[in-house]
Amino acid sequence: MIRGAYLEKRGWGREVVFSERIWFCIGLLLVLVTACTPSTAAVIPSTQAIIRGTTSQTINTARPTQGSNQPPTTAPIFTETFTPQPSISISDTYTPKPSPTPTTATRVIFAAIGDYGSGNKDETDVAKLIDSWQPEFIITLGDNNYPEGAADHIDEAVGQYFHSYIYPYYGSFGEGAGVNRFFPSLGNHDMLTENGKPYLDYFTLPGNERYYDFTWGLLHLFALDNIDSEPDGVGASSIQAQWLKAGLAESTSAWNIVYMHYPPYSSGMHGSTDWVRWQYAEWGADAVLAGHDHTYERLEIGGLPYFVNGLGGAGRYDFVNILGGSLVRYNSDYGAMRVEATETQIMFEFITRSGEVVDTYKMGK
Repeated sequence: MIRGAYLEKRGWGREVVFSERIWFCIGLLLVLVTACTPSTAAVIPSTQAIIRGTTSQTINTARPTQGSNQPPTTAPIFTETFTPQPSISISDTYTPKPSPTPTTATRVIFAAIGDYGSGNKDETDVAKLIDSWQPEFIITLGDNNYPEGAADHIDEAVGQYFHSYIYPYYGSFGEGAGVNRFFPSLGNHDMLTENGKPYLDYFTLPGNERYYDFTWGLLHLFALDNIDSEPDGVGASSIQAQWLKAGLAESTSAWNIVYMHYPPYSSGMHGSTDWVRWQYAEWGADAVLAGHDHTYERLEIGGLPYFVNGLGGAGRYDFVNILGGSLVRYNSDYGAMRVEATETQIMFEFITRSGEVVDTYKMGK
């Protein structure tokens, strides 16, 4: 809001009979009037908004210990710092269109975005891409709010772009959705402030909100919390894993999708996360989606497709150790996944912000 000040000048006038005796008094009065008259200038603050979230990258030489079912204890290979961008005009910010009404049709389209929550131009571009698809809902693969999951940044990182998919929405960027169409998963950056409290306060999600499931038409989706601070555990015998196993066994949906932040398999900078290599295929999952590495990769392990989708806008990583089973790798630009499902076929696409289709993968039943 632009604030201004209106300052009213006041003048003083008076009829006098001039004489030699009062000339001195008149002169003194004029000096005092000049000194006391206020200025009419008003200071108007800038109307520009600061959009934060550019990443710079620092590489360490230590890598997490692999081959263990426990979280790594060595320093990570990659750390992220964030430097504010120059301010941009408010007219350059992005307001998403209202998302469509939920449908019970036999075709469902949804979007998946990972490692996106910077509030920068790259995220803006990817959000516009997603909005152009008019998905019925959006899932996220973690790191919704860089750099440290702070409460005073989450609406800028998420609500600015996706408020029309969120219910209930109490942020400052417009009206929310009539029903919730935004289903995030926790990332390690989301946990850096009060163990994820700003995230848990901001969203209203099913179950315990850390890990949960929901159905949408012919789809059954399971969001996991595989950050190692999860109270119900992250190993294959944990309470959380047994919840997933039971949920997949009970599902009657055409397609079962599992998604999370840390990738079970990845050729990227962070690499694979051994302790979340659960028996997804045996339990009934059709595909597994993850983020954390800021790349796009499709792998096939044990007959099950695994996707790494972390190009939502927060820096891009290199590929380091190429895994057996890695079929498609991409890290040249930002983008998101578009998923389209029917009763007999599901199609996964990774599309860049410029509209280039990098990968298309179809499964049939």
